[in-house]
Amino acid sequence: MTKVVNVCGVKFGGNNPLALIAGPCVIESRELCMDMAKRLVAMSKKMNVPLIFKASYDKANRTSINSYRGPGIAKGLEILAEIKAKYNVPILTDIHSEQDIQLAAQVVDILQIPAFLCRQTDIVVAAGESGKAVNVKKGQFLAPWDMKNVIKKLEETGNTKILLTERGVSFGYNTLVADMRSLLIMRELGYPVIFDATHSVQSPGGQGDSSGGDGRFAPYLAKAAVAVGVDGIFLETNVDPSKALSDKANAMPFAEVPKLWKKLNAINEVK
Repeated sequence: MTKVVNVCGVKFGGNNPLALIAGPCVIESRELCMDMAKRLVAMSKKMNVPLIFKASYDKANRTSINSYRGPGIAKGLEILAEIKAKYNVPILTDIHSEQDIQLAAQVVDILQIPAFLCRQTDIVVAAGESGKAVNVKKGQFLAPWDMKNVIKKLEETGNTKILLTERGVSFGYNTLVADMRSLLIMRELGYPVIFDATHSVQSPGGQGDSSGGDGRFAPYLAKAAVAVGVDGIFLETNVDPSKALSDKANAMPFAEVPKLWKKLNAINEVK
């Protein structure tokens, strides 16, 4: 059985309910982010969904120099702090450098290490030393069993509040594939496993100067992952993904999320 990681009352692992990490890819504006938080928290209360709200103040791993990255750390953390205070919801955000960690840890509850940075020892160690829960996205270039080395780096700091997220593995140019075996293999490492359904259908750099993807497949992969066995689902969602400034091709329309969650819960109960 996996360890239980408790983040402000949202429990990952063990026999706890399936948890949801959801929100827009990046903070586009205070108004949009507040609106998405309001919708997700209302859904959480109505459907009894253990919820972590996610949004990034900076998306440093962009295809193009001209890609929208976010409002930056100062403004972004201000918005996330407001959401946390108003809606009493735990917050997750990406960190991209050691310098960001101390500031982000004052506001958010889970520090997320992006897939491309999961082998950067100094960032991993600094995140562990923050004392916050750390969600590590498995690099597209890593085998699931290689995550044991990332875990060791975090454990060496004394931090065992670790989550591991599968987001697809490189499968030829501009293509990812979700290997469901990795969910079981990473669970054997002893920590809760999350499946990132929306990034698993991404096409990195697929549009030439931006990433593409096919969001219609995200619900199917989410259902498959829950059937295999995971502790949480990660979804990027927007009221109208077609207008999103980042990852619009693979994000889920928010209107479809409650219906999907009913199906995921039903699968989780019989798996």
